[in-house]
Amino acid sequence: MSVTTLNEFIIERQSDFPYAKGELSRLLTHIGVAAKVVNREVNKAGLVDILGDAGTDNVQGEHQKKLDIYADEKFIASLKASGECCGIASEEDQNIVTFDENLPRQGKYIVSMDPLDGSSNIDVNVSIGTIFSIFRRVSPVGHKASMEDFLQEGTKQVAAGYIIYGSSTMMVYTTGRGVNGFTLDPSIGEFCLSHPDIITPHSGIIYSINEGNYIKFPEGVKKYIKHCQKKDIPTGRPYTSRYIGSLVADFHRNLLKGGIFIYPKTAGYPSGKLRLLYECNPIAFIIEQAGGKATDGRGNRIMDIKPESLHQRVPFYVGSRNMLNKAEEFMRKYGDKEPDIKEFQ
Repeated sequence: MSVTTLNEFIIERQSDFPYAKGELSRLLTHIGVAAKVVNREVNKAGLVDILGDAGTDNVQGEHQKKLDIYADEKFIASLKASGECCGIASEEDQNIVTFDENLPRQGKYIVSMDPLDGSSNIDVNVSIGTIFSIFRRVSPVGHKASMEDFLQEGTKQVAAGYIIYGSSTMMVYTTGRGVNGFTLDPSIGEFCLSHPDIITPHSGIIYSINEGNYIKFPEGVKKYIKHCQKKDIPTGRPYTSRYIGSLVADFHRNLLKGGIFIYPKTAGYPSGKLRLLYECNPIAFIIEQAGGKATDGRGNRIMDIKPESLHQRVPFYVGSRNMLNKAEEFMRKYGDKEPDIKEFQ
C-alpha cells in the first residue's frame, strides 16, 4: 500500500496555484514542521517543566500556559524561516509580528494563527490544537507587513487548516480545492494522507455548545437546544450533546461525523467570544470546502465579514448544512437578543 506524505501531497497540488512558484508549498511545509515540534512537546508535557501556568495573561486577558508560549514561539520561528511569510497575527500577541530581515520581508503571504487552541485543557490531557489561516499580502513586497494585510475578508484566504494533538496527531487543511487530512506517523516522523477529500454529512446527531451558559444564551439558541433534545425518531433526535471546550477538537469530531458547533453571543460576550481572524475564518473555509456552512447565526456568512480589528470576536455557528439551517430558523423565529447581564450579577 503506497503512502502519500504531506510534503509529497503539497508538491503534487502545487499546480493548483499558477500565480505561485512554490512559495505556498514551502509555507505549508514549514507549518507542518512546526506542528511536529509542538507535537513532541505536547506528548511529553507531563514529563518536563513545560506544563502548567506561565504566570502571564495574553492579549485576550486569558491566563497563558507555558505550552501556549512555546507553541507561539515555534510557529513564528518556523514561519519566519520559510522566507515566504512577511507577517503573523497570533492570539498570544497584542500586535502583528513583522520582520526586519530582508528575506521574510520579501514574503508574499501573511499568517493568522491560534498557536494552541483549547490550552485550558492541557493540564488534564484533553485534545488541543493549532489553527492557521493564510492570505496573500496586499502591502508592497519588500516592505514590512501592515495591518491592511490582516484585515481581509475570509473569502480571500488561500489556505487554512488546523492541527489536532490527540490520541493521534492530525493536520487538516484546504487550499480551496477540497479538504484533506494527514495523520502523523511517529515511526517515520511524517504526516501521511489518511483522510482524502473529506466531506462532512449534510445532517448529524451531535450538537456542541457550552450548556453551562444556557441561561445567558439568546432565546433562539435556547429553543434550538430544546429542539435538539426532543425525541423524534425519523430525524434521529434526541441528538447527542458533545462539548470538549477545545474548538479544534469539537470541530474535528463534527466535521467527520456530522454535527453543529455553536458559540453564540451571550450576556457576558455580546459580540461572541471566538476570534474572527484566526479561529472562525479558517474553520469556516474548511467547513465550506467540506460541504458544510458557517455563519454568525443571523444568516451572515462568516467569510464575508470585513474584519475591523486584529482580535475581533464574532458569534460562530458552524457544521452540517441542514443542522445549521435549522438553528438559523430558530434564530429568525425567536430572536437573538441576549439577556440582560445584570440579571446574573
